[in-house]
Amino acid sequence: MTRRGPRNSLRGAASCSQHSIRRLSAALVIALLTSSCVVVDPGFNARRLAQSARLQRELVQTDSFLLTSFVRIITPYKPINIYIEGDGRAWQSTTEPALDPTPHRAMALQLAAKDPAPNVVYLARPCQYTDHDPYCEVSYWTERRYSREVIAAMNEAVSHYAALAPKQPLHLIGYSGGGALAILIASRRNDISSIRTVAGNLDLDEVMRLNRVSPIPQSVNPMSAARSVARIPQIHFSGANDTIVPPAIAERFARAVGGSCVQTRVVAGMSHEGSWADIWQRLQSEMVVCGSP
Repeated sequence: MTRRGPRNSLRGAASCSQHSIRRLSAALVIALLTSSCVVVDPGFNARRLAQSARLQRELVQTDSFLLTSFVRIITPYKPINIYIEGDGRAWQSTTEPALDPTPHRAMALQLAAKDPAPNVVYLARPCQYTDHDPYCEVSYWTERRYSREVIAAMNEAVSHYAALAPKQPLHLIGYSGGGALAILIASRRNDISSIRTVAGNLDLDEVMRLNRVSPIPQSVNPMSAARSVARIPQIHFSGANDTIVPPAIAERFARAVGGSCVQTRVVAGMSHEGSWADIWQRLQSEMVVCGSP
């Protein structure tokens, strides 16, 4: 695996494609055409947010994907908190996949930016914030977004950063679909000290059923790994107003995990894409431990 420096060219950056223009109102199209067709670049917003938190953009080449990360590693003698992004903009309508899965609101990056720890890593999902990756195809942000090859690539990236602080605790934090990957990655490792998920999609089949979306059998359901992570201290935060991944999903997963290491918390007034970052330092401070058997 190689570690590459920053790259300026980002997919979806300020290019008024015919596809995007078609979805804009006529008045806005005219405004864009008279202003050199400049549109909002989610990559720019992410870089700006990361810079404010002293997180440096890096590219990590795995066996399958080129992954974007934002990183602050100050000392090799402290734990590493690794944040995993959600699904991003996987779909632009109920039937049409997005051309680019880069999130318009990088929720996990917002959480990472609030983390004062010396060693913080944010991992984007495959094909987010990157271009010209030969492995990127639509299926990797739709039906195969939790496939074995995606899990393997994300796990490679975790190993890459774990090597920068050898033998130090690794803490995984996943937002939404990133919560699913946090579980699936942890189930394949023996060096994860804790797991935290925020609005985590921890039961793919049930979430798809609740949202009346077709199943994604080419993806791995975290429920299949529940018992594999039963000895890892973990806490799953859900929003009381989350209609996409309601609290019942975390509770369902916790029952499957069993034992004394899993906790769930319901945050009053919070929706799926609510202001999680505003309260993250308080939530992060909650102890994640295993109780008495």
